[in-house]
Amino acid sequence: KLPRILIACFCFILLLMNTQCDDDDFDYVPCDQTVVVDDSFFESAQTREYEFNSLEISDSCLFVNISASGCDGNSWSLVLVASDDVGDSFPEQRYLKLVFTNNEACLAIVSQGRSFDLRPIQVGGANEIILNIEGFSESLTYTYLCDTQL
Repeated sequence: KLPRILIACFCFILLLMNTQCDDDDFDYVPCDQTVVVDDSFFESAQTREYEFNSLEISDSCLFVNISASGCDGNSWSLVLVASDDVGDSFPEQRYLKLVFTNNEACLAIVSQGRSFDLRPIQVGGANEIILNIEGFSESLTYTYLCDTQL
C-alpha cells in the first residue's frame, strides 16, 4: 500500500511542477518605469495637455509615445498610475491614466516615448486584463503567461 501512495504523491508533485511558471522561461527586458498602483493618486492626479501618438504593449511593457508643446521635452515627467479597483468582468479591467508634467514654455511640438512595466497590475489567477487608459479612445488587452508580479 505504501508504494501506491508514494507513486501517487510523486505523480502529483510532477503534475504540480508542470503547471508552475519558471522565471527562466522569460527573457525580460526592463522598461523605463513601473506603473504606480495607488487609488488616491489616481483620483487626485492632475495632468497637463498632451496627445497620444501611439500605445503598444510588448511583453510586459506598455510603450507610450506622446506629443505636447515644449522646448525639447528634457524636463517632462510622465507617470502611469492605475486605480486599485479591478473591473468585475471577463477578462478583468484596469483603469489607468498618464500623469504628464510639463513646465516648458516653448511653442514647438515635441514628441517623446517611454515604457512602463505592467507586471504590478496583473491579476492573480488570470492571464489577461483589459486596460482602459484615460484619454485613449481604445482599450488595450494585456496578455501575460503567468503571475510574474514584482
